[in-house]
Amino acid sequence: MPNLPINLRRAATFFGIFVLILVVIEFNTRLEELNRLNDQRDQVRTIATQAMETQIALNTQVAYAESTAAVDEWARTQGHYVQEGDQPVIPIGQPGSEPVIVATPIPAATPMQNWEVWWSLFFNE
Repeated sequence: MPNLPINLRRAATFFGIFVLILVVIEFNTRLEELNRLNDQRDQVRTIATQAMETQIALNTQVAYAESTAAVDEWARTQGHYVQEGDQPVIPIGQPGSEPVIVATPIPAATPMQNWEVWWSLFFNE
């Protein structure tokens, strides 16, 4: 058997470098995973913060809607109610004058394109 010049120190050095490369690759993989998880955590925190702000805004609107000020505002603006002591004003025209007639403009017809004409001929009743 031929005498192989295998140096034990050289083999151990190559084995150590190989193990070191594997450790560096594993460390790099773990760092990438950590960065990805940190990004996900930041996104979830942002969504949670937005949800909390929305909840606070909605709770504020609910609290206002349940207050007497909101009911009073609605009654006077949209409900057309009056309180005791108020004098409702109903506008009427002057006697003998004709009511103002507002003419509604007639919309201009838009011409149809050729493909729309053919489509309506074949597929519409």
